[in-house]
Amino acid sequence: MGKTADIYFKEDPWRIIEEGFDKDHSRIAESVFSLANEYMGVRGYFEEGYSGERLQGSYFNGLYERKKVGEGTYKGVVNEMEFMVNSPDQLYMHLSAISPTGEVYELDLNKSEFSDFLRTLDMKSGLLKRSFVWHTKAGDISLIFERILSMDNVAYLGQRLTALSDSFEGQLVVTAGIDADTVHEGRYKYWKRTGINTDLESDSCSISLETRSTGQKLTESCKIFYSGGEAIKSVAEGNMLSAISYSFHMGPGSRIVVDKIVCCANDKLGEISRSSAGGRDSNGACYKDLYHGEAAYPAFDEIVNANSKWWADIWEKSDIEIEGDPLNQQGIRFCIFQLFQTYQGVVPGSNIGAKGLTGEAYNGNAFWDTETYCLPVYIFHDKRAAGNLLLFRYRTLEEAKKRARDLDLNGAFYPIATISGRECCNLWQHASLQLQASTAVAYGLYIYEKITGEKDFIYDHGCEMLIEICRMLADRGDYNADHSAYSFYGVMGPDEFQMMVDHDCYTNYMARFTFDYLLRLYDEMEESCPDKLKAVCDKTSFCGSELEDFRDRSDKMLILYDSDTRLYEQQAGFFDLPHIDVDQIPDEDFPLYAHWSYDRIYRNDMIKQPSVLMLMFMFASSFSAADLRANYDYYAPRCIHESSLSPSVHSILAESLGREQEAYDFFGFATRMDLDNYNRNTAEGIHTTSIAAAWMNIVYGFAGMRSDGDLISFAPSLPESWKSYSFRLVIGGQVLKVSVSGDGASFTLMGKGELTVKIYDEIYRITEDETVLPLKGVAA
Repeated sequence: MGKTADIYFKEDPWRIIEEGFDKDHSRIAESVFSLANEYMGVRGYFEEGYSGERLQGSYFNGLYERKKVGEGTYKGVVNEMEFMVNSPDQLYMHLSAISPTGEVYELDLNKSEFSDFLRTLDMKSGLLKRSFVWHTKAGDISLIFERILSMDNVAYLGQRLTALSDSFEGQLVVTAGIDADTVHEGRYKYWKRTGINTDLESDSCSISLETRSTGQKLTESCKIFYSGGEAIKSVAEGNMLSAISYSFHMGPGSRIVVDKIVCCANDKLGEISRSSAGGRDSNGACYKDLYHGEAAYPAFDEIVNANSKWWADIWEKSDIEIEGDPLNQQGIRFCIFQLFQTYQGVVPGSNIGAKGLTGEAYNGNAFWDTETYCLPVYIFHDKRAAGNLLLFRYRTLEEAKKRARDLDLNGAFYPIATISGRECCNLWQHASLQLQASTAVAYGLYIYEKITGEKDFIYDHGCEMLIEICRMLADRGDYNADHSAYSFYGVMGPDEFQMMVDHDCYTNYMARFTFDYLLRLYDEMEESCPDKLKAVCDKTSFCGSELEDFRDRSDKMLILYDSDTRLYEQQAGFFDLPHIDVDQIPDEDFPLYAHWSYDRIYRNDMIKQPSVLMLMFMFASSFSAADLRANYDYYAPRCIHESSLSPSVHSILAESLGREQEAYDFFGFATRMDLDNYNRNTAEGIHTTSIAAAWMNIVYGFAGMRSDGDLISFAPSLPESWKSYSFRLVIGGQVLKVSVSGDGASFTLMGKGELTVKIYDEIYRITEDETVLPLKGVAA
């Protein structure tokens, strides 16, 4: 696939380790060492400052700015976009060493002399630790920088600096506080200050800000604690800086510790679910107290201890253990760690950006990957978090309806790229032609209901969303000339290398699925909760004639299928497109968007990412093995995998066809895409939705799980180089442990109860007594 590993970080099952500092990997390391807790995130930049290449990034989920991107000549073309704005540097902690004769040495690893650099991220606690020896002409100082974001009291960030003089004699000046003079995309400033306070007596700093165009408010405050010596304090305050300088006298053997606890509050904090903090009102209390200047600060060690307990619970339910493949063991744990850093359902109605809270690529926007790739991970581990993820789509339903009107449509047209619910993609061929964001919402509702069994959200919110999505689909598509078939014209499916196509298989199939889901749900609610059905029909002015119209369109949906070849044609005319051998494209041509003229991409049968095959993964039980084999053999060789999401789907399907080596080859970089910088763009941020696909690659791929049938099913296999692997899933409120080794596959409930599943197409009732079955292969 023309992608190779850039192995830089050391192998370890529970830690990410950087031994020695390489300037060429500095921004990659910033992304990999990012910390987050869904509410906020910080890249792994150096708190003491760095004059070399870096992206000093600090972000808040849902805190965004807005800018013009064109004149909007044509109706429906977006001319204004929203983006996750870079926020104040709450890690600000600059150091300078002053010799007895007055020479000043500023710590800057781009210029300073240092040795024994070591940085580690502990995935059992979320503690990031960096140590090195700073060499100055006045002597050496051993430094340890530590940082952590609280996972339960998400408003808090903790820092610790430990300085030990090895041979240094003089003054060590530590300037700590909050610097709001930050830039976005390296040049733009989007914050204005509304208040500032620096108090030497209480060792506290605070600054209040507001975004220039959206008017979103943010207040950050910090309190500084120190031990190991007396300090001379002074205010370091500027227009956008609130900080205090501490001057410590040091001699050989002397040691000082400086802790800084930061509390950050914006309007999102007031919405945070109290249940995420174990029933405590700490996040809400911080929100209220901070705006009254009375924030309470936990100790650094308290945050570390609480985080260790929080992560222990996550790993107990969500760990994937791999024996015999240490690189992928580290890789999949890094993926899981980043997933739960990025999202835990703590902020109701928040979403998952393509880069999470680790960088500014994709502008912090969320895409349809959320429902198709990320949602299953949370459904099988925390249904509350999964429900809150879907809540974002309900809260932004009115924006989706406005977007539909912009496109001359009824109903709701969900955006391809969004933060607030508004369309943020100004490429009309994507924003106006792609329907998969809307149908992905329907799919997300379907799998949430199917796997969790939760009905209230579907009845109270889901039905309304489905009605509006179906109205859009009924308006966007049309019948052919003799009214015998219904289809969609002038669309773009998941394969974004094909534009303005007719009869797109994925689009038509998903539209039919969405119509049918609403029809089934309507009948169910009419039987089980007629009052709720009446309420939603009254609210949406929905009537029976619309229902019958949807039924007719579904019944006549055109799906291009050749029963002789068993091939689903991706779109009308796809089989007649000029063929290109993707393996013959030179490596230096990638990424194609940067090296090929835009129209050249569209003039052949090259596929960007799976479209027909994506359907066959999402609805596996609806396609025969023969159909899957025929379509995989046709479409897989044409796929260029320009999307990082693509290889995992191919791996899962190859495994189900018994092509184990091919499946493992596709899997080869799934867990380590960012750690080993396979796409050469980790510097821009972590591929958050792609690491969800890595989880799916193991659970749906090697374990052969399928969740779209009447029962959840498994067909486990064991990669040749692995000795064993195991994982846990939460299904119907029960925890299922699946373990696979050369001795067979075992299934056990972690507690009382019974769970009915299919294993190798046979029905089994799983209890706390282990069920062990020999592994079965699939004929390739």
